[in-house]
Parts: sequence; C-alpha cells; structure tokens
Amino acid sequence: MKSLGKKASGHRLERMQASPLWSGSGFRNLYPIPPELRDPTARMPSLGDFLCGGERRVPQGPLPALDPRPAWKRPAGSGLRATWLGHSTVLLEIDGLRVLTDPVWGARASPTRLAGPKRFQPAPVRLKEMPPLDLVLVSHDHYDHLDYPTIRELAKTEVPFVTPLGVGAHLEAFGVAPQRITELDWWESYRHPSADLTVTATPSQHFSGRGLKDRNATLWSSLAIRTPRHSVFFSGDTGLSGEFAEIRQRLGGFDLVMLEVGAFHPAWGDIHLGPDNALKALDLLGGGAFLPVHWGTFNLAMHAWDEPAETLLAQSDRQNVQLMMPRLGEPMEPAHADKAEPWWRAVDTAPAPPQAPQPESAPKAMPWPLD
Repeated sequence: MKSLGKKASGHRLERMQASPLWSGSGFRNLYPIPPELRDPTARMPSLGDFLCGGERRVPQGPLPALDPRPAWKRPAGSGLRATWLGHSTVLLEIDGLRVLTDPVWGARASPTRLAGPKRFQPAPVRLKEMPPLDLVLVSHDHYDHLDYPTIRELAKTEVPFVTPLGVGAHLEAFGVAPQRITELDWWESYRHPSADLTVTATPSQHFSGRGLKDRNATLWSSLAIRTPRHSVFFSGDTGLSGEFAEIRQRLGGFDLVMLEVGAFHPAWGDIHLGPDNALKALDLLGGGAFLPVHWGTFNLAMHAWDEPAETLLAQSDRQNVQLMMPRLGEPMEPAHADKAEPWWRAVDTAPAPPQAPQPESAPKAMPWPLD
C-alpha cells in the first residue's frame, strides 16, 4: 500500500546512519528510562481488548466544534494564537506566520480506509478550507501523526515541511517535492527562508514505524518553534524523561507548551506521557500556558475518551497550571486564555442506544501500540 511510505536510501540513509541516535539497525532512545514509568506486571492489550475492552472509550455524541475561519481572518492581538483541530493537529499563528503540526484529516489512523482506529468526527474545518500555510511540522511517522491522504493534499501546495531524519522518504513517496523537505536530527535547527522563525528538533522518548518490518527506521522528535517574540514547544509523542529539563536549559522557556496526554497505558508508560506525566514534563520545561493534545479524536488505548481532560482539570488548580482546553476549532491566545471549562462533560449526558460490538480486523502491517 502506498500509505506505508518508503524506506530511506542513498544520501538520506547515509545521513541517518551518521546520527549518534543510530544503533546500527535503526534509531534508539538515549535517555535512561525510570523504572516506575512502565509497569512490568501490566500485559500488553490484546486485539480483542482493543476492539471490545474498556468503557466509554468513544464519546456518545459529537464533540462541540467551532468554525475557526472568521477568527483566522483577524490577526492575533498578542501575536500568538493556537487552534486545536483534533488529536495533535494544531494551527499555530505566531507573529504573522501559520505553522501546522502533525496534520491529520484522514478518517482513520491506519494504512487503510477499511479498518483501524476511526476518527470520532471530522475536523472542524476541511483541509481545502485552511488558510495558506507557511510551514508544516511532522514529529514522527505513526499513522495518527503522518496521514497519507492529508499529505497528498498538502503536496499540491508549496508549503515547506520540517520533520525528523528519515521521514522525508515517506513525504516524497506521498508526493512532496524533495526541495520542500528539511529533515533534522535532535538539536538541529531549521530557519524559515523568508521569516524570522526557527524550528529546533528536540529529544523525545518514543519509537517509529508504519509496518511490521520498519520499527525505528525513522527518527522521532519533539519540536521547538521560536520567533523573536514568542516560543512554542510541541511534544509530538513521548514518554517522561529528564530531556525536558535539558530542552529548557538549552532553549529557554516557552509561552505555549503543547504536550500529548492521551493513549496512555501502564504497559507503554515509557513512550507516552498521559496527563499526570504531562504535568511533570510541563514543570521540567519551566511552565507556560499548557495546551493538551493527542486526545479526543481517536480511540487508541483502554482508558475513557475524556479521562485525560478530567485528570488535567482536577490537577491544574492544585498545581497552579495555566490550562488551555479549547473546543475543536476554537482559536485561543495564551495571553488571553480564560479558565478552562469542562465542555466535554455535556457530550455523554444523553444515553446512547445500545449497540452490538462491531468486529473490526486491524491491518497486519500496523505497529503496537498503534501510536
């Protein structure tokens, strides 16, 4: 399937193999994993668990969504505005530039349209209705972050892409012109050719792969976006590590911090944050307005769909965190964000009609965990 992407070769592969993160057969995490992050007694969920286990893993109704286009026509008063479009897809408006993170408009986080985790609802704005973009960031190659149909559409534009080492081979296979792709190793930076904006690839604790035979064949990273006036951190997918403190030490603090909070499980606690560890990561980064991502869009773990939001809301007041919980498509400026409100609670108030479980076979060429 074309959606699986393409393996790196030639100069691209040589550059990957020269990275200190290359282990000889693929990339690796370097930071020691604290033993408490992963529960050694927790078993990995089975396919049956994933298809039928757990409770309230899918919302009973649609999440409230706004049309962001009228707001996008007006510049952000503070110079920094973020619009959550679902999962880890956020449109950042930073000092007049539009930066899109991990764009996913596809119906499924899967190599096929016939099976795999299905989106709860469409994105609040169609991809063709997006304003012109100045930059697209892709943190790693998992299906819920690198989406084949979305990249195929973005390939028709002239927008440049920044991504970790090796992911450019997938982008090229999906139709993106090579000259529009910049691949970064950790701590390498990209400077926008026509604006004073810099993106630095920073460490993350995760893995990669789009099939059964390409585990860790491409790099993963978090990303720091800076202009002279503002700074934003985007975690991609990651577990908790001391590297967050190093990022703060090297790059300084952030006005806006976007951390993944969903799809957590004791069996893979070292490669996903979840809400509790996201708050610890926020502290290591030095604080800043906190926009949770990687939740409310796909069913990728055993926990309730809104558990990340409830946990963050309960803890944010106690820890004096500036928590931003926008509705889908709601543009929000960190400088003017109101106190977070639990809008998600209204989604499950009406009882859903009983439904028999729908058996769904996951494609064989999918990694586990799915993200």
